[in-house]
Amino acid sequence: MPFYHKLGEIPKKRHTVFKSESNKHRYEELFGTIGFAGMSSLLYHNQRPTQVKEVLKTECAKPEIAEENNIKSRLLKGFDLPKGKSFLESRTPILVNNDCHISLASPTESMKDHFYKNTDADELLFIHKGSGTLKTMMGNLDFSYGDYLLIPRGIIYQIEFKTEENRLFIVESFHPMYTPKRYRNHFGQLLEHSPYCERDIRRPKDLITKDEKGDFLIKIKKEGMMHHVVYGAHPFDVVGWDGYNYPYAFSIHDFEPITGRIHQPPPVHQTFETAAFVVCSFCPRLYDYHPDSIPAPYNHSNIDSDEVLYYVDGDFMSRNHVEEGYISLHPAGIPHGPHPGAMERSIGQKETQELAVMVDTFKPLKLTKAAMKLDDGEYYKSWIK
Repeated sequence: MPFYHKLGEIPKKRHTVFKSESNKHRYEELFGTIGFAGMSSLLYHNQRPTQVKEVLKTECAKPEIAEENNIKSRLLKGFDLPKGKSFLESRTPILVNNDCHISLASPTESMKDHFYKNTDADELLFIHKGSGTLKTMMGNLDFSYGDYLLIPRGIIYQIEFKTEENRLFIVESFHPMYTPKRYRNHFGQLLEHSPYCERDIRRPKDLITKDEKGDFLIKIKKEGMMHHVVYGAHPFDVVGWDGYNYPYAFSIHDFEPITGRIHQPPPVHQTFETAAFVVCSFCPRLYDYHPDSIPAPYNHSNIDSDEVLYYVDGDFMSRNHVEEGYISLHPAGIPHGPHPGAMERSIGQKETQELAVMVDTFKPLKLTKAAMKLDDGEYYKSWIK
């Protein structure tokens, strides 16, 4: 994030001696990105963070591709995904390319006997159902329905769920994920016309330091493989940190929609961006107020990107027969737009209560075998009247 935060105890100067009250050395770690040129934080540990005791088994975590070259519009019934016990066990990639993996998860249990670290990708977790706490080496973040959790690559974390019914929509990005540049000034501050501001962003709190030695299992994802690595010190032994690189939460309910006299294009809903795709939030809002406005979106050709819409709640006015948890994929190469009758129904309407998350990728998405099991098989014909 482009603004500073700190928690716990830190020394007055960087890279200087820092001791505990018992005169024991603490160990500094630079947690940075893009070599030494990107956003970073400095963490201070009770134990050396480099203590690898054992490398156990390695498992393949690569998605199984079913459809390499897709031209069909698809409708995936996300809530048909079987529930899994653990967070990692239930994570199921459905749409993937070399820039991102889009997954669903429906875990019923908290992470208790292991920790997780994704070394390849920033992770964006959208909480559709459930609540709990994201526990990290940099502090905790409580979450509930409608929250985005942005977890930078390399963060070690556990998730504790307070509920058994949990539904997550997950985007792994192999490019850094940021707030959109056009929302920020050259100092990094979010501008007045941005649909959210810094006070809407929840930063880590409750830094709980675990000064423990032992055997701590961390499952590390790297290049499509899951490595089981045993650390000799508790990964949450950080006594303090400061910087710009940390996990944070933002609620979709705090996104302030940008509206206009006539229909606004999808970029006004943009919430996050990378070099390879964008994430948008469609939220309850007033419709356009020109006397002859058509609130339904105009037909448009997907020439440069695949469009993924994850339906969260409300009545999505441009679609027929869409329920919560459904995912539509509109691939590059063919135009799409409102379903038959949707444009006409929208005329004269004053507001919408729709809630959805959209991911637009600049490279085609491949469907996994798990996605094909959720596909209704008929959606691409649904514009025929």
